[in-house]
Amino acid sequence: MQRDKLKPILISIIKHTDKEELKKQLPRDVVSGIMVAVVALPLSIALAIASGVSPERGLYTAIVAGFFIALFGGSRVQISGPTAAFATIVAGIVAADGIEGLVAATLIAGVLLILMGLFKLGAIIRFVPYTITTGFTAGIAATLVIGQAKDFLGLTFPEGAPTVETMDKLQAVAQSIGTLNWQALLVGAVCLTILFAWNRVNDKIPGSLVALVAGVALVGVFDMDVLTIGDLYAVNGGLPEFHLPHLSMDLFRDQLANGITIAILAAIESLLSCVVADSMISSHHRSNMELIAQGGGNIASVLFGGIPATGAIARTAANVKNGGRTPVAGMTHSLVLLIVLAFFMPYAAFIPMPTIAAILLHVAYNMSGWRNFAHLSKTSSKGAVATLLLTFGLTVAFDLVTAIAVGMLITVVLFMKQVSAETEVKGWKYYGDENSEVTHLRELPKSVRVYEINGPMFFGMTDRIGDISVKSFTKYLIIRMRGVPSLDSTGMNALENLHSYCQENGVSLIFSHANEQPLRTMRRAGFVDAVGEDHFRANIDDAIAFARTLLEEEGETGRPRAKSVF
Repeated sequence: MQRDKLKPILISIIKHTDKEELKKQLPRDVVSGIMVAVVALPLSIALAIASGVSPERGLYTAIVAGFFIALFGGSRVQISGPTAAFATIVAGIVAADGIEGLVAATLIAGVLLILMGLFKLGAIIRFVPYTITTGFTAGIAATLVIGQAKDFLGLTFPEGAPTVETMDKLQAVAQSIGTLNWQALLVGAVCLTILFAWNRVNDKIPGSLVALVAGVALVGVFDMDVLTIGDLYAVNGGLPEFHLPHLSMDLFRDQLANGITIAILAAIESLLSCVVADSMISSHHRSNMELIAQGGGNIASVLFGGIPATGAIARTAANVKNGGRTPVAGMTHSLVLLIVLAFFMPYAAFIPMPTIAAILLHVAYNMSGWRNFAHLSKTSSKGAVATLLLTFGLTVAFDLVTAIAVGMLITVVLFMKQVSAETEVKGWKYYGDENSEVTHLRELPKSVRVYEINGPMFFGMTDRIGDISVKSFTKYLIIRMRGVPSLDSTGMNALENLHSYCQENGVSLIFSHANEQPLRTMRRAGFVDAVGEDHFRANIDDAIAFARTLLEEEGETGRPRAKSVF
């Protein structure tokens, strides 16, 4: 199956897989989907609360977006739904502009994701450096930890205290530490311990479900003074319904930046999840189709009361681990959650808030990638470490857009510096002594000068073309370009300036071994016609012979010897 086809992978699986094999796989996918739903249930509720919306909206997201993306997506095993990556962003939008603002931002993001897929930008993940993804992922984990400190510790924030931005939350936690509720802390600590230790006891039943049951039991049996979901939210057990709030052009304009942020993050997170899944099942996803499905899934999600969704690495890994190998598993997971929503959602009101906080703290720990963070900090270059730390810090202190933008800017500057350092412009050394011990010399007429350029010619290095000079007796300047893989418009301008300089000094240019891309650029700029088609030679010996022929026609002899410096 082609990787980049704009066709849902489910269609190709049905069309190209043996029918008997499909019949055997179908029960495994259904079982895996049920198991993933068990994992997704507490996470979807917790992530909705962390996003500043009511608990059922997390399930709406997992149901609608999860089903849509599995049905139309480009990955065999991707499980999509609400993720921690969006929690801070969504909470900020909801606090500032309400659900209408969130709908507008997510609709923008959905359209952008669809356009990214249609324009085949699925390879975007390759252009985001590992230091940046590691930095902002760890930053998101840190913001999640700060955001859950209130419920985990049972704090009471001062009335009217600003708690939208992460740093405001951190300040509010510091100011309210005296209101710590020891019973809430005990419940949170017990649940967090279960989450970290449960896999060693049983890896079949999700630890988050066990922690949830334990938290409810602790508060209920011992009648603890701990806030529950029901104390803070009116839990709605109804099915998701289509609803389009009043939207205006002004609202869309105000939410454009947030929409772009959600789109970028959804693209990065979903494609990263697909890459991880591919490595687990030795398969290949269709990145562009996945982006289109993510866009459509996000649009459908908010129109049915959900929040932004993307590929969830942990839930996708659980799907693979339980035997899921087709999108049927993802669709089943959504249908199981739909049943839970319809019949059991009211019981979510008994879940303690410290339990929700513990689940999210565990999610933050798993997504932080602290081992990779520490490894990069120890082994990477100073520039890469600076990018990593700055991206992390900006994510926590400001927002994801600022972090990614600054991180990419620094990365591009460092990349240009590194590449430009590899580009050299050097002239050949000349030896007039016939008895010189230097070997492998080429004979050159005195009035011929040779320079070699090695490395890409782009705007970061074109000033080095200015190092090329000619003598008063120079008549022909040979530019050897065998080591130039690419040439941009700024490099082209530098060559045009060199041509003008040579014309002013009565020197003719000859080019040796111009590669395909640079030669195409020079033709398009009319440079080849200006210099002369016959002045572009296949190799250095041909270029020297051509210069000698022209000089002999002019009656010049004299042959000092020269050695290439490369």
